[in-house]
Amino acid sequence: MISWEDFEKVEMRTGTILDVADFPKAKNPAYQLTINFGELGIKKSSAQITKLYSKESLVGKQIIAVVNFPPKQIANFISECLVLGVVDDNKEVILLHPERTTKNGLRIA
Repeated sequence: MISWEDFEKVEMRTGTILDVADFPKAKNPAYQLTINFGELGIKKSSAQITKLYSKESLVGKQIIAVVNFPPKQIANFISECLVLGVVDDNKEVILLHPERTTKNGLRIA
């Protein structure tokens, strides 16, 4: 069990995907995402979501991500946030997103 104080340390925020690029150097098939988090700025992330999502379907999509992890190098790319999703029985990631469009950067509570 974690405490409420532990949960409060995790900053989950809404953001909108601005750009999606192939990531051929990733160990597993992935995209490189550029995400607008409003006042928090633009952050990049690597996401293994190539089987369920096309690049075109992701641009403009609002997502939820953890934005206060330290940057992580994945191959030749620095991932600055962790896009959240549900892992299904086939180990595919289904992205989490707000029910309604929100202002980018709003905190998940």
